Amino acid sequence: MSGWRRPAWWAVLLTLAGALLFLRLGVWQLHRADEKEALLRRYAAAQAAPPQDFAQALRAPAAGAFARVRVRGRYLADRVYLLDNPRHDRRGGAEVYVPLQLAGDERLLLADLGFLPGDGTDRAPQLPPLPAGEVELHGLYLPPPGAGFEMGGDALARQSRWPKTSIYLDLAEVARDLGRPLYPRVLALDADPASIYVREHAYDFSAMPPARHRAYAFQWFSFAVAAVAILVILHRPRRTPRMPDR
Repeated sequence: MSGWRRPAWWAVLLTLAGALLFLRLGVWQLHRADEKEALLRRYAAAQAAPPQDFAQALRAPAAGAFARVRVRGRYLADRVYLLDNPRHDRRGGAEVYVPLQLAGDERLLLADLGFLPGDGTDRAPQLPPLPAGEVELHGLYLPPPGAGFEMGGDALARQSRWPKTSIYLDLAEVARDLGRPLYPRVLALDADPASIYVREHAYDFSAMPPARHRAYAFQWFSFAVAAVAILVILHRPRRTPRMPDR
């Protein structure tokens, strides 16, 4: 059996660079998991907090926290938006958003009424009627779900009938469509057992939970180990064939 073969310098350098990169990505995923857990704790604390006046929450926003607010206004019931990106039910459905007109305020507040399950077809879910008068709403003042990359441009501008449907919620597009400025966040209404809507407003931090970040970290660490193992295997001692005795 011959001894270890000396690897080329570029092979050692490439392996070292790859292993360090994989380790760095794994550590980053662990940090993201910790950040996501902290975010979920703040979200849970906000859900249990007593609601504060919306105007007060805007004047004194809590750094790094979510605000549970109460607000009064009137629904623009003929301007409903459906986020056709269901995550709650295999039958399909949509997240329903309606602008809320606050008294004496030019800006509109987009209210997230919740998820409305479909009937298993491609038809939009049947929307229950909205109150015509002034309503008092309680909910979390949250960042909107991520807009992502929307191919084909502004889908709302190409639609002439309401409710309008999109696969992304872009507040800038909604504001242009309404011809009115919007608040930079949305009001995710509190859960209501009597409501037909499913209200689980975890948004983007439920799409990638801490456990998934840790799974990705394990994957990157495995790649680092594999890179070193491949270098070792390729340069391990090889058994030389024995010459037959004469």
